[in-house]
Amino acid sequence: MSITKKDIADLLVEQIGITHNQALSMTNNFFDTIKGSLAKGEDVKLSGFGNFIIREKVARPGRNPKTGEPVTISARKVATFKAGLKLKKITKLGV
Repeated sequence: MSITKKDIADLLVEQIGITHNQALSMTNNFFDTIKGSLAKGEDVKLSGFGNFIIREKVARPGRNPKTGEPVTISARKVATFKAGLKLKKITKLGV
């Protein structure tokens, strides 16, 4: 099972007692802030949870899987997530 933004908003409604529209707005604003920071090239650190880090990938040779023809995969930036210690401990992801 996965958790959706709607699930998070429903939890806010239940625990804080705000309207569903307010909860959806808060949830969307939270994720928009994270996306905006990552788009600017800034890392996002959520204490006790983990870090979203922008990583630069260099250009590299690749192959078209359909034709087998060699191609160059362009350099790009990607967002990666690294779980924090507290999250690793409760999920037993390596600590």
